[in-house]
Amino acid sequence: MEETDVIVCGGGLAGYCAAAAALERDKRVILLEKLAATGGSTVISGGAMAFAGTDEQGEAGISDSNSLLLSDLKAMGEHHNDVSLLEAYVAAQLDTYFWLKRLGVQFQSVQLGGGQSVPRSNRVDTRQMMEALDKQAQASQRFELRCNTQALRLHRMEDGGMEVIVSSAGGPSYALHARGGVVLATGGFSRSEEWLGVFAPAQIKALRIGGPGNTGDGLRMGMALGANLRDMGFIKGTFGVHPSAEAEERLLIHPIFKGAIAVNANGRRFVDESVSYKISGDACLAQPDGMAYQIFDEGIMDLSVPGVTTSDFRSALSSGHLIQADSIATLAERINIDPAALLSTLDQYNGDVERGRDTQFGRDGLANHYGKLRKIDQPPFYAYPSTSAVLATYAGLAVDSKARVIDVYGQPIDGLFAAGELMGGFHGAAYMTGSSLGKSAVFGRIAGNNAAASC
Repeated sequence: MEETDVIVCGGGLAGYCAAAAALERDKRVILLEKLAATGGSTVISGGAMAFAGTDEQGEAGISDSNSLLLSDLKAMGEHHNDVSLLEAYVAAQLDTYFWLKRLGVQFQSVQLGGGQSVPRSNRVDTRQMMEALDKQAQASQRFELRCNTQALRLHRMEDGGMEVIVSSAGGPSYALHARGGVVLATGGFSRSEEWLGVFAPAQIKALRIGGPGNTGDGLRMGMALGANLRDMGFIKGTFGVHPSAEAEERLLIHPIFKGAIAVNANGRRFVDESVSYKISGDACLAQPDGMAYQIFDEGIMDLSVPGVTTSDFRSALSSGHLIQADSIATLAERINIDPAALLSTLDQYNGDVERGRDTQFGRDGLANHYGKLRKIDQPPFYAYPSTSAVLATYAGLAVDSKARVIDVYGQPIDGLFAAGELMGGFHGAAYMTGSSLGKSAVFGRIAGNNAAASC
């Protein structure tokens, strides 16, 4: 049987951070990726990482702290989160940020995101990040990447360690033995109709545009060894995705976090737009045809940020996905909404902004009580057709603060670790922007360190 120190299943951010951490402990690592290329959901994400106290925040004059970050994570999760995971994240997040920088990851800017009391979406080019991590791993001479290789099953060895049964490109299966630990970083199950039907039937009307390899492999392997599950009842879609979006072109923007409003096909608002886009995603699915429009004006268009996926409104305009008109009445006609209804909605909203209070839904900021509301009254006006899409599931195997997978009796499964989207218990009821990539890096590193320490 072929042996190595640590086996990592999944070639996204969590998997590469696990590998990097184990390599720093002078261990040999085999990383398995079932697709032809690495990157997974990471490279098609918006590139936001929720870190507090970063250089980019300091340069922008933004004051943030561990306590505020922890408070936001708890609040967005409606206190259904595993607090031990949040505390582990907060304790390690800033060091992980500097660690990524040392590995060559380039942080570009900081933006405001859903559920954040202050702007803390530290932005990266996800492909540059993955290339930097791969370069470091390859340079160690103790790292082997096997693409087109799928992990199928796990077996605990009587003499210690873990056996992984794998198959390469559909060929015959064979066994790999990890003397230390196995790290599951295979992502979620947004591309598995079987698992979505079991755990998230309420998302039947949502689009499916998660990473193409996210079919629940790690979930299945962990469950076969008795792993417990967390957060499965909180799976939600993401609001703000264009209805024509596909996995490789997500077409996701959030002018709502710059001051836009969201209206349904009747021209009426239906949610406090400053809440997490997971909450507004469910609210959108409850509207006629599961559709909505983000409505904004030139003042908000001027806040477009080139290259930042969710804030690059001008790219959406140039690609033809954003609808423009010189008046609200004309805009309403172009999106088949009664002009009188949309005008009435905007008149009420603008009046509320002027009076300092949103009387319909209590909106008091741009995101999570941060920032001042702004009137939508500067032509031209814009509408972005939006629906909810299952980009990621953010639920899965129960883990502890050491990233050890926990079984149904509350005991760690020896030699088995999990990180990234596959791990449950971190987000709770909803999701704060940047916490997915953030936890992938933090818990990938934790998992890799502890898997390496097991041998």
